[in-house]
Amino acid sequence: MIDAVHDALVAAFRIPAADKHIRLVVHEPGRFAVPPTLTSPELYTLVIVDCFAGRSVDAKRHLYREITERLGAFAIPADHVTVIVRDIPTESWGIRAGQAACDVDLGFTVDV
Repeated sequence: MIDAVHDALVAAFRIPAADKHIRLVVHEPGRFAVPPTLTSPELYTLVIVDCFAGRSVDAKRHLYREITERLGAFAIPADHVTVIVRDIPTESWGIRAGQAACDVDLGFTVDV
């Protein structure tokens, strides 16, 4: 699943393939509330992406499709996937030995 989400980010947001910062948190079904209308509530998957601000709505739409399709390989129904993108300004990220991301050449563009 980690690779599926990462590959979706590479495809939709055009991040470098080596830029892989992903955390997988699994909750027991009884510890996570989901809509009662889901056919397989145990398969509900929430993906939250914290990223540099600047991606277009089209890039985000592309990401939503990519993640949903790739999670389908794990038999997760598309209507059981929620993706939340949280845009965070580069000045709010401390990276590479304590530098503000806005002061660093990231090596890729966020305006896709």
